[in-house]
Amino acid sequence: MIESNVIAIDLAKNVFQVCKLSPRGHVIWNKQVNRSKLIALLVNEPVSLVAMESCGGTHYWARYAKTCGHSIKAMSARRVKAFLQGHKTDANDAIAIGLAALQPAVKSSRTITLEEQCQQGITMMRDLAVRQKVALAKQLRDQLLELGHPINKGDAALLRCVPEIVEDAENGLPDFYREALYHQYQQLRDLLAHAEALEQRFKEAVRQDPVCRRLSALEGVGPVGAMLLKLALSQPGHFNNARQAAACVGVTPVQHSSGGKGSISKLAGDKKLRSVLFEGALAVIRSLDKREAKTIKEQWLKQLIHRRGKKVTAIALANKTVRTAYAMLKKNTDYQPALLVG
Repeated sequence: MIESNVIAIDLAKNVFQVCKLSPRGHVIWNKQVNRSKLIALLVNEPVSLVAMESCGGTHYWARYAKTCGHSIKAMSARRVKAFLQGHKTDANDAIAIGLAALQPAVKSSRTITLEEQCQQGITMMRDLAVRQKVALAKQLRDQLLELGHPINKGDAALLRCVPEIVEDAENGLPDFYREALYHQYQQLRDLLAHAEALEQRFKEAVRQDPVCRRLSALEGVGPVGAMLLKLALSQPGHFNNARQAAACVGVTPVQHSSGGKGSISKLAGDKKLRSVLFEGALAVIRSLDKREAKTIKEQWLKQLIHRRGKKVTAIALANKTVRTAYAMLKKNTDYQPALLVG
């Protein structure tokens, strides 16, 4: 039972709708405030439950409200929508957020620290740089192939061949296309340098983080997997058990009530982390095919591969990896695989 007032904030960039509700859900006031007035309001209000939807700015305002002594409840917009009454206006949205926050059954979303948000940011920067580099290189290769210039795989081969094609006066390419092609070549070269610099900064952030170093000891978990696992499970108390953590990532079978269990959902969960864990698990399985099992987990993997195949085994290993990582973070322990005796 919530005993304090609820301050529900409909987040925006500069103008926020703020609704104050009593513990019984009665609206005390509902008004618009600008950014500076919201800061002052959170400082001056008595200790309350500050509620908001999980969207842009949630982590910043949650951290600020905590420094003012308030408790926080950030919720999925899909959960809040059920409490919306009337037309969708800012005032009605704020009331819906407050009413949803008063319901014990509405689960709160995680909020992360400033350091974790910056780690998340550099991960996203790295991913964007890689996608841009791949897209630009593919466009260059495809266009040059259509013009009769096939290029071998690899960025080095592409960077070597484009200047040669541009400088070849006998290939019949018009001048305007040569200039555009050389500009794309320079852009690709800059993107490669940018992606490499971000990769080095990302790896340095992983090396400096003690949690990431511990998680890197898990089978099939590299720097990217370690960082994503850390960000997903940084607050183990948010989950009741390891299965909830695995379900949040999306590596547990979907429940069908009386119909039993099905396959994993490709729409729910953390798609990026699930993909990284799956690829890492496949790499472990391919390596395990070439040697004997050394640990109890590797013995279990070999038996599961024989019964269910490699892809099902990879998902099972990803599931076990998330559960093990959850236990490591909750108990603050290192990973110690059990070796086979004899």
